[in-house]
Amino acid sequence: MIINARISGVRLGVVEATGARIIPATLELAREMDAACDRLRRELTVEQVGELDAVSDVRAMFRNWGVDPARYRPSSEALLRRVVGGKGLYRVLNVVDINNLGSIETGWPYGSYDAARLQPPVTFRLGRRGETYEGIGKRTWHLEDRPVLADRQGPFGSPISDSVRTMITEATSEVLMVIYAPAGAAARAIRHGLEQCARRLERFAGARIEATEVLNESDSLRD
Repeated sequence: MIINARISGVRLGVVEATGARIIPATLELAREMDAACDRLRRELTVEQVGELDAVSDVRAMFRNWGVDPARYRPSSEALLRRVVGGKGLYRVLNVVDINNLGSIETGWPYGSYDAARLQPPVTFRLGRRGETYEGIGKRTWHLEDRPVLADRQGPFGSPISDSVRTMITEATSEVLMVIYAPAGAAARAIRHGLEQCARRLERFAGARIEATEVLNESDSLRD
């Protein structure tokens, strides 16, 4: 698989995994999620979420793309606000839960995709006129000038909201997980986030990790 970043201001962290078993969160994973939520609720108010360096950097990344983060809220900030407001993390399926847990820990948007449903090459770019997709749990998303991951069939993912076409389901076994980190983020911090995801995918989904990589703006990931 190839991922190319065609827009500036971002570093992509990527995990590729196979053999994942997609099930509801185990008790152990649920405990990790609850512990992270409890810690964030103790440490932050909803008003303070917007003052976090990671959240400010992601907002700046969105503005650099010409996207208003107040109107199209980054998925990481939406999750943090939910958690700090006392609503906790959604419980979906283990891989999605691992994705969301990593996102609130780092403050960066994460996306997880069914890699078997992708048609490489994959590009991170701005949406084109007329491009849309059916968002998970939401109405059709109009994608013009919004940041998207796209394959040969068109856009399928975004640091705002992902599509139904490549969402994680109980039938998924091949996983592509992407961290959308601001360009100024340290590679070691992104690698730490990737390592956390990889360990959790192995531990809680029985997955085999095929690759982890930090991609710069002009880098690519190849099998």
